[in-house]
Amino acid sequence: MFRLTTPSKLRKRGIIGMNHRNVVCIAQNNPRKLYPMVDNKLITKKLCKEAGIAAPKLIGTVKTQSNVRELEEFLKDDQAFVIKPAKGSGGKGILVITGRDGKNFLKPSGAVVTPADIRNHASSTISGLFSLGGAHDVAMIEELVEFDNAFDGFSYQGVPDIRIILYHGYPVMAMTRLSTKDSDGKANLHQGAVGLGIDITTGKALRAVQHGQMITHHPDTGKDLNTFAVPQWLDFITLASQCYDMTGLGYLGADVVLDAKKGPLILELNARPGLAIQMANGMGMKTRFDLVEKQLDTERNFQERVEFSMKHFGQ
Repeated sequence: MFRLTTPSKLRKRGIIGMNHRNVVCIAQNNPRKLYPMVDNKLITKKLCKEAGIAAPKLIGTVKTQSNVRELEEFLKDDQAFVIKPAKGSGGKGILVITGRDGKNFLKPSGAVVTPADIRNHASSTISGLFSLGGAHDVAMIEELVEFDNAFDGFSYQGVPDIRIILYHGYPVMAMTRLSTKDSDGKANLHQGAVGLGIDITTGKALRAVQHGQMITHHPDTGKDLNTFAVPQWLDFITLASQCYDMTGLGYLGADVVLDAKKGPLILELNARPGLAIQMANGMGMKTRFDLVEKQLDTERNFQERVEFSMKHFGQ
């Protein structure tokens, strides 16, 4: 972790703090009128489809209590899926189902989920239990991303995702979030997943943190995290860069997963990405942001922005 004790030392390392993130990165670069495009995952899903950006398939939606009562019949032929709130945040309300046991369902841990549990979860979701501000919500049912064996041993049960921070469409920093027993098979840092910094140029591991502490091996599998490398890395950051053109958000987090058959897929977009990625990378983002700002008078498409980032932001 960063052993820095003064604001001047933090600034020297280019570390962005919460005030700068909120006042500059978000307020000055993300018009509030654009937030619904990423705050509502159902809208994001529609935009991705229209823009030809690859994302997990939407199986269905639960919008009313009448829909809740129809769920068991609707899901009778589905073996694996994910139920998530359209307006959720921080990984709350995401239910991952990886198999069936008769009429019951199975979580990644092997725990049994009954049809009644599924209905209760969906009902809680649409009532706003997991949504931003507790507003009425929609439960989205998505296909489950199929593990690529390139990540075997690096994650506990759940599917690893790659968080890529974009600044005006330029990929500036990346990390992978590896699920653990603590995170219940979900790639969520707040719930105990591992954050592993990824080099923008190569897609290879930099350093890993869990619960704010540096680690070298996965806490559950024992895998050496320094050997992690993202296959099809160019496809990952190219897909992420396209999301700027789709949303217009200057400060954007793109969460990308690798499906064994479909390749990289956009899982979610975030208009308020956090700052833990700096710890996982062992450096701050501000120097890279400053360089991007000097490029804003130069018109570049998403491919040219990716080329620029790979040339200037490697470690």
